[in-house]
Amino acid sequence: MYPSPWLDSKRKSTQIRFLVKNLKIYSEQDFPKYLPRLNLLFDDLFSSGKGFRAKLVQKVSGHLLVPDRTQQLLAQTVEFIHNASLLHDDLIDRSILRRGKPAAWNKYSPEYAVLAGDYLLARVMVNLSTYGSIRLVQYTAEVISELLEGEWLQDSVIRDFDVNLEKLDRIHNLKTASLFKWCLRSPFYSLERQDSALHETLEKLGQILGLLFQRSDDLLDYNIRNEEGKSILGDLKSGYLNSFGAFVAQELTAEKRSMLVKSQTLDEFKSHLGGDLIFDEKVKQFDQVNQKQIELYHHLLSALKDMLKPQEHGILKDFEPLTEILYWRRI
Repeated sequence: MYPSPWLDSKRKSTQIRFLVKNLKIYSEQDFPKYLPRLNLLFDDLFSSGKGFRAKLVQKVSGHLLVPDRTQQLLAQTVEFIHNASLLHDDLIDRSILRRGKPAAWNKYSPEYAVLAGDYLLARVMVNLSTYGSIRLVQYTAEVISELLEGEWLQDSVIRDFDVNLEKLDRIHNLKTASLFKWCLRSPFYSLERQDSALHETLEKLGQILGLLFQRSDDLLDYNIRNEEGKSILGDLKSGYLNSFGAFVAQELTAEKRSMLVKSQTLDEFKSHLGGDLIFDEKVKQFDQVNQKQIELYHHLLSALKDMLKPQEHGILKDFEPLTEILYWRRI
């Protein structure tokens, strides 16, 4: 259902793998033993994540010959920030489950979830400050600030059923894409490679990846490519009109939009939209919009080639399938 045009016309393969060596994000030495409850919370939090962002950092770093200890630091940094944001997001959204298990705020208490998230962010800055790259520390602080700004903006659109894609894209750029950008750029900063054209291109690539990932995740809410079994209409029932919802509602009258956002089931949503055929057509149109982003991404990859050393061109090969992984869910 809803196949990828890029995959069908360019790849012919049915599966893309993004494999790297297993990476343990933290050890018992990272957190004080005299805080056993905190350690239990982190054991739960880190035990079931895919670690995709850490693997992406590791992929880039490997081609740049970043030392192993620095790779570990960068991978740990992005996972600490990402998981801190999950702790806070789940509490703000009152999400009961995270990765199929009770969310931390629900299992341990809202106060513990806040403190655990804050602790991870504090550890990030402590760990990075010992590395010695002021620009890397500064950039990481900027990303954390963007995540918080994105959270504030997202809260402002709850129950705003007139929200448009432009405003949602701004939120996604702050909340989601910021960490993808960090994964691409931080290995270069760790080596003091600060060429502005290089980082501008990496910034654009990360922005597209974040946008595609978020829009793909929003489609799961409508049971599109939902192999992981995400709850249906969870965003809508929480009062959040995500990117696909905003896309299909943009041309509706106020009356029809009002009926659409009150849907309690996917069948009801499709019915208010005009039926299965119209729903499927909207999915196809939404995919076509995002296909244009994919084409731009591959154009930027061509430009990136001239900014890398010949021995680093393996980065391009690893970057190429990321749009399939993040948007089309071809893992």
